Amino acid sequence: MKYYLKKSWKKISLACFLGLACEGVYVVIQLIMMRGFDAAINLDFRSFLIWTALNLGVYGLYLALAALEGVLEARAVRAMNNAVRHDLYLSLLDKSHAAYHSQDTGEYISWLTTNVKQIERLAWEPFISCVSQIGLIVWCILALISLHWLMLAAGLVSVVVMLAVPKLFQKRMERLGADCAAAEAEGVSKLKDLLSGFDVLRSFGHADRFLDQGNAVSDRIEAPNCRRSSTQNALSCFTGFFSIALQIFQQVVTVALAFQGKIILGAMASASNLTAGIVNGLRTIATHRMSLASAKPYFKNITVHTGEARARAEDGMDPLNDAITIEGLHFRYGEKPILQELSLQFRKGGKYALTGPSGCGKSTLLKLLLGWLPDYGGAIRFDGRDAKDFTPEQLQKQMSYIEQNVFLFNSTIRDNITLGEDFSEDQLQKALRDSALIGDLASMPDGLDTVVGEEGGNLSGGQKQRVAIARALIHDRSILLVDEGTSALDQRNADIVEKSLLANPNLTLILVSHHLTPERKGQFTQVFDLQPAAGEHSGEAASFFP
Repeated sequence: MKYYLKKSWKKISLACFLGLACEGVYVVIQLIMMRGFDAAINLDFRSFLIWTALNLGVYGLYLALAALEGVLEARAVRAMNNAVRHDLYLSLLDKSHAAYHSQDTGEYISWLTTNVKQIERLAWEPFISCVSQIGLIVWCILALISLHWLMLAAGLVSVVVMLAVPKLFQKRMERLGADCAAAEAEGVSKLKDLLSGFDVLRSFGHADRFLDQGNAVSDRIEAPNCRRSSTQNALSCFTGFFSIALQIFQQVVTVALAFQGKIILGAMASASNLTAGIVNGLRTIATHRMSLASAKPYFKNITVHTGEARARAEDGMDPLNDAITIEGLHFRYGEKPILQELSLQFRKGGKYALTGPSGCGKSTLLKLLLGWLPDYGGAIRFDGRDAKDFTPEQLQKQMSYIEQNVFLFNSTIRDNITLGEDFSEDQLQKALRDSALIGDLASMPDGLDTVVGEEGGNLSGGQKQRVAIARALIHDRSILLVDEGTSALDQRNADIVEKSLLANPNLTLILVSHHLTPERKGQFTQVFDLQPAAGEHSGEAASFFP
C-alpha cells in the first residue's frame, strides 16, 4: 500500500492538501459562527449581520474547495488503481506457463476487478479521509486552545481514548478482510464456470440447478462480507458511545468556563462543534483504521514492480542457424511418465510431423520446445545451446504456435491477425492467401474489420483456425509449431495451408497430427511416430518415415 501512495504522491498530496484546507475553512466557519452568536446574545444586530454575511462567503469557499478536492481525489484513486492493475498484469506475466494455468482465470479476474475496487473502498478512500480528519482535529485543537487551555486538555483526553479503542479490534478486522477476499475470489471462479455452462444446463432442462448453484455462490460471497460489515458497524457503535460521552464532557467544560467569564458566551454555540470535530474525526479515523486493516489481504497477490530491468529480455537469442537437438528427453506429469529417453533432431528449414496415439507426448513436446514446461530431464538444444539458458519469452520470439483450440479476442479479424502491430498490405494479403482465409472474407459483412465475437463465436471452427494460421504466418517466426492446427479445415483448405507451409524454404515446421495420408507423409522431411511411455524405453520415436 505504501508503495502506491509514494508512487502517486503528487496527486495524493494535492488531494490531501485540499482536504486539509477544507477542514481549516470549516473551523474558521465555526469561529465566525461563535462571534455571530455572541453578537446576537449582546443584541448587536449590525455586528450579527456582518458576521453572518462573512460566514456565508467563507462557506462558499469551503464548498468550492470541497468540490475541487473531490476531483483531485478521484484522479489520485484512478492513478493508484491503474498502478495496482499494472503490477498485477506484470505479476501474471512473471508466472510460468504451468503456474499461470494452475489457477482459474476467474480468480485472476477477481484480482483485477473485485480486489481493486475493495482496495479503493478499504484503503485509498479511507487513507485520504484520514488525512483530512487529522487536519480537522489539529485545526479544532488550535481553535480550542485559542479559547482556553482547559478546552484543549479535554480535547487531548478525547484523542487518547479514541486512538486506543480501535487497537483492540485490528487483528479481528484483518481476519475478516482475508475471509472476504478468499470468498470473493472463489465466488468469481465458480460464477465463471456456472455462466460458461449456461447453455448446457438450460438445454438439458436444469434451470433449477443454475438458480440453486447461482444462489449458493452468491451467499458464499455475501456471508463473510455480512460478518465484516456487521462487526464493523458494531465496533462503530461501540466507539460512538465513547464519542458522545467525550462530547458531553467537553460541553460541560465549555459551559463552566463561560459561566466563570473565562471565554465569551458565544463559545457555547460552536465549542461543542469544535469538540465534535475532534471526537468525530477520531471516530472516523478509528473506523478507517479498521478498513485499512481489512484491506491488507487484497494486496497479497500483488508483486510490486519498481521499473527495474526485468528478466524478460527483448533479444539475446539468435534465429535458428543449424538445428534443434533433443537428447535423452524425459518428462512426467506428476507420477505419470509422458516422454522417456527421447532423442530427435529438427534441422533448420526442415518439415517434420509428430504422429502417434493420444497420450504419447506430441503436444507436450511442443510445449517443452516453447519453454512452457521447464521441469524436464535430458537436453533440448538450439544450435548446441541449452534451451534452459533462454527465457520462455526469448524462445517464443523465434517460434509461432498454433493449437487446435484457437483463442480469438473479441475484436476484428484484422486485430486478431496483427495483434496491434503494423504490417504492409502485401504482408497481410500473403498471410491471408497462405492461410486460405482470403476466400472467407468476401462473405463476411465487414471483411477484415468483421468483429469475431466472444472467443470467436461469430466464426466457424475452420475460420478460427485460419485466422490463427494467418496470425502465425504474418509474424514471420522462423520456427512454426502446429498442434492439430488444421484439424477443423476441410480437405481443400487444409491442402492450401499445408502446401504453403511445406513450400516455405525458410520455415522450420514441426506439425502434430493424428492422421497423415501416405502421400502427405512423403512431403515431410521426416515423420516421427511417438509411442506412449509404458516401458523403460517407451516415449522414443518408434519409427521414421522418409
